Amino acid sequence: MTTQPPKICVYCGSRPGSDVIYAETAGAVGRRIAAAGWGLIYGAGDAGLMGLTARAALEGGAPVLGFIPRRLIGLEAAIDELTATVVTETMHERKKLMMENADAVLALPGGIGTMDELVEAITWRQLQIVEKPVILLDVNGYWGPFLALIDHIVAQGFADPSLSNLFEVAEGVDAAMIRLSHYVEASAAAAQ
Repeated sequence: MTTQPPKICVYCGSRPGSDVIYAETAGAVGRRIAAAGWGLIYGAGDAGLMGLTARAALEGGAPVLGFIPRRLIGLEAAIDELTATVVTETMHERKKLMMENADAVLALPGGIGTMDELVEAITWRQLQIVEKPVILLDVNGYWGPFLALIDHIVAQGFADPSLSNLFEVAEGVDAAMIRLSHYVEASAAAAQ
Protein backbone atom coordinates (compact mmCIF):
# COMPACT_ATOMS: atom_id res chain seq x y z
CA MET A 1 0.00 0.00 0.00
CA THR A 2 1.35 3.41 -1.01
CA THR A 3 0.89 6.18 1.50
CA GLN A 4 0.33 9.76 0.45
CA PRO A 5 2.75 12.36 1.78
CA PRO A 6 1.33 14.75 4.36
CA LYS A 7 -0.13 17.81 2.67
CA ILE A 8 0.28 21.34 3.99
CA CYS A 9 -2.31 23.91 2.92
CA VAL A 10 -0.62 27.29 2.55
CA TYR A 11 -2.69 30.46 2.57
CA CYS A 12 -0.78 33.50 1.32
CA GLY A 13 -0.98 36.60 -0.82
CA SER A 14 -1.39 36.77 -4.57
CA ARG A 15 0.89 39.81 -4.36
CA PRO A 16 4.52 39.83 -3.24
CA GLY A 17 4.06 42.42 -0.49
CA SER A 18 6.10 45.53 0.15
CA ASP A 19 9.13 43.89 1.80
CA VAL A 20 11.42 41.37 0.11
CA ILE A 21 11.32 39.25 3.30
CA TYR A 22 7.81 38.10 2.36
CA ALA A 23 8.97 36.70 -0.99
CA GLU A 24 12.05 35.13 0.58
CA THR A 25 9.88 33.46 3.21
CA ALA A 26 7.41 32.12 0.63
CA GLY A 27 10.23 30.53 -1.37
CA ALA A 28 11.76 29.09 1.80
CA VAL A 29 8.43 27.57 2.82
CA GLY A 30 8.02 25.88 -0.56
CA ARG A 31 11.57 24.50 -0.45
CA ARG A 32 11.17 23.25 3.13
CA ILE A 33 7.85 21.53 2.36
CA ALA A 34 9.55 19.71 -0.50
CA ALA A 35 12.64 18.85 1.57
CA ALA A 36 10.40 17.35 4.27
CA GLY A 37 8.79 15.06 1.70
CA TRP A 38 5.39 16.73 2.08
CA GLY A 39 2.91 17.99 -0.49
CA LEU A 40 1.57 21.51 -0.95
CA ILE A 41 -2.06 22.52 -1.29
CA TYR A 42 -2.76 26.10 -2.33
CA GLY A 43 -4.98 28.32 -4.50
CA ALA A 44 -3.39 27.41 -7.88
CA GLY A 45 -2.17 30.91 -8.75
CA ASP A 46 1.21 31.91 -10.15
CA ALA A 47 1.27 35.46 -8.77
CA GLY A 48 2.80 36.85 -5.60
CA LEU A 49 3.61 34.68 -2.62
CA MET A 50 1.31 31.95 -3.94
CA GLY A 51 3.37 31.47 -7.07
CA LEU A 52 6.68 31.72 -5.24
CA THR A 53 5.67 29.07 -2.69
CA ALA A 54 4.32 26.69 -5.32
CA ARG A 55 7.23 27.04 -7.73
CA ALA A 56 9.77 26.46 -4.94
CA ALA A 57 7.87 23.35 -3.81
CA LEU A 58 7.68 22.03 -7.39
CA GLU A 59 11.38 22.68 -7.96
CA GLY A 60 12.09 20.66 -4.82
CA GLY A 61 10.04 17.74 -6.11
CA ALA A 62 6.95 18.15 -3.93
CA PRO A 63 3.53 17.24 -5.24
CA VAL A 64 1.53 20.47 -5.57
CA LEU A 65 -2.25 20.49 -5.74
CA GLY A 66 -3.97 23.72 -6.73
CA PHE A 67 -7.63 24.66 -6.31
CA ILE A 68 -9.17 27.42 -8.41
CA PRO A 69 -12.78 28.56 -8.81
CA ARG A 70 -14.02 28.44 -12.42
CA ARG A 71 -14.74 32.19 -12.43
CA LEU A 72 -11.07 32.96 -11.71
CA ILE A 73 -9.77 30.98 -14.68
CA GLY A 74 -8.41 33.55 -17.08
CA LEU A 75 -8.42 36.24 -14.40
CA GLU A 76 -5.59 34.66 -12.41
CA ALA A 77 -2.60 33.04 -14.07
CA ALA A 78 -2.24 29.42 -12.99
CA ILE A 79 0.87 27.25 -12.97
CA ASP A 80 0.68 24.65 -15.73
CA GLU A 81 3.21 22.33 -14.08
CA LEU A 82 1.12 21.59 -10.99
CA THR A 83 0.76 17.94 -10.04
CA ALA A 84 -3.01 18.46 -10.25
CA THR A 85 -5.43 21.35 -10.53
CA VAL A 86 -8.98 21.13 -9.22
CA VAL A 87 -11.53 23.53 -10.68
CA THR A 88 -14.33 24.37 -8.27
CA GLU A 89 -17.64 26.09 -8.87
CA THR A 90 -17.41 28.49 -5.92
CA MET A 91 -14.90 30.05 -3.54
CA HIS A 92 -16.58 28.22 -0.68
CA GLU A 93 -16.07 24.87 -2.41
CA ARG A 94 -12.43 25.81 -3.04
CA LYS A 95 -11.82 26.49 0.65
CA LYS A 96 -13.70 23.38 1.74
CA LEU A 97 -11.73 21.08 -0.58
CA MET A 98 -8.42 22.67 0.34
CA MET A 99 -9.17 22.03 4.03
CA GLU A 100 -10.47 18.50 3.45
CA ASN A 101 -7.34 17.52 1.53
CA ALA A 102 -4.83 19.11 3.92
CA ASP A 103 -3.23 17.74 7.06
CA ALA A 104 -2.34 21.19 8.42
CA VAL A 105 -2.72 24.87 7.54
CA LEU A 106 0.10 27.40 7.36
CA ALA A 107 -0.81 31.07 6.87
CA LEU A 108 1.79 33.42 5.43
CA PRO A 109 1.20 37.14 4.97
CA GLY A 110 -1.50 38.03 2.47
CA GLY A 111 -4.49 40.17 1.71
CA ILE A 112 -8.18 39.92 2.40
CA GLY A 113 -8.46 36.53 0.65
CA THR A 114 -5.80 35.12 2.96
CA MET A 115 -7.65 36.59 5.94
CA ASP A 116 -10.90 35.03 4.73
CA GLU A 117 -9.30 31.60 4.46
CA LEU A 118 -7.53 31.90 7.81
CA VAL A 119 -10.58 33.08 9.74
CA GLU A 120 -12.69 30.31 8.23
CA ALA A 121 -10.10 27.68 9.19
CA ILE A 122 -10.04 28.99 12.77
CA THR A 123 -13.84 29.09 12.87
CA TRP A 124 -14.05 25.49 11.65
CA ARG A 125 -11.68 24.49 14.44
CA GLN A 126 -13.80 26.38 16.96
CA LEU A 127 -16.94 24.60 15.72
CA GLN A 128 -15.05 21.27 15.75
CA ILE A 129 -15.67 20.73 12.05
CA VAL A 130 -11.94 20.04 11.68
CA GLU A 131 -9.11 19.40 14.12
CA LYS A 132 -6.24 20.25 11.81
CA PRO A 133 -3.57 22.58 13.16
CA VAL A 134 -3.53 26.19 11.98
CA ILE A 135 -0.20 28.00 12.16
CA LEU A 136 0.45 31.66 11.42
CA LEU A 137 3.96 32.29 10.14
CA ASP A 138 4.68 35.70 11.61
CA VAL A 139 7.04 37.38 9.16
CA ASN A 140 8.20 40.89 9.99
CA GLY A 141 5.49 41.21 12.65
CA TYR A 142 2.81 40.85 9.98
CA TRP A 143 0.27 39.03 12.17
CA GLY A 144 0.62 41.42 15.13
CA PRO A 145 -2.51 43.46 14.28
CA PHE A 146 -4.52 40.27 13.76
CA LEU A 147 -3.42 38.94 17.14
CA ALA A 148 -4.33 42.28 18.72
CA LEU A 149 -7.78 42.00 17.12
CA ILE A 150 -8.21 38.50 18.58
CA ASP A 151 -7.31 39.90 22.03
CA HIS A 152 -9.80 42.74 21.49
CA ILE A 153 -12.58 40.32 20.50
CA VAL A 154 -11.95 38.35 23.70
CA ALA A 155 -11.68 41.49 25.86
CA GLN A 156 -14.99 42.78 24.51
CA GLY A 157 -16.73 39.52 25.43
CA PHE A 158 -17.36 38.23 21.91
CA ALA A 159 -15.22 35.11 22.35
CA ASP A 160 -13.84 32.94 25.09
CA PRO A 161 -10.09 33.28 25.83
CA SER A 162 -9.73 29.76 24.40
CA LEU A 163 -10.06 31.35 20.93
CA SER A 164 -6.30 31.86 21.01
CA ASN A 165 -5.81 28.11 21.47
CA LEU A 166 -7.26 27.41 18.01
CA PHE A 167 -4.10 28.51 16.22
CA GLU A 168 -0.39 28.90 16.85
CA VAL A 169 2.06 31.60 15.89
CA ALA A 170 5.48 30.66 14.55
CA GLU A 171 8.25 33.23 14.50
CA GLY A 172 9.99 32.29 11.28
CA VAL A 173 10.20 29.38 8.87
CA ASP A 174 12.24 27.13 11.18
CA ALA A 175 9.69 27.43 13.98
CA ALA A 176 6.82 26.79 11.57
CA MET A 177 8.49 23.68 10.16
CA ILE A 178 9.17 22.32 13.65
CA ARG A 179 5.50 22.74 14.57
CA LEU A 180 4.35 21.17 11.31
CA SER A 181 6.75 18.24 11.80
CA HIS A 182 5.31 17.66 15.26
CA TYR A 183 1.76 17.48 13.88
CA VAL A 184 2.74 15.33 10.92
CA GLU A 185 4.54 12.84 13.17
CA ALA A 186 1.68 12.75 15.67
CA SER A 187 -0.83 12.20 12.87
CA ALA A 188 1.23 9.39 11.38
CA ALA A 189 1.57 7.70 14.79
CA ALA A 190 -2.18 7.96 15.40
CA ALA A 191 -2.91 6.38 12.00
CA GLN A 192 -0.86 3.26 12.83
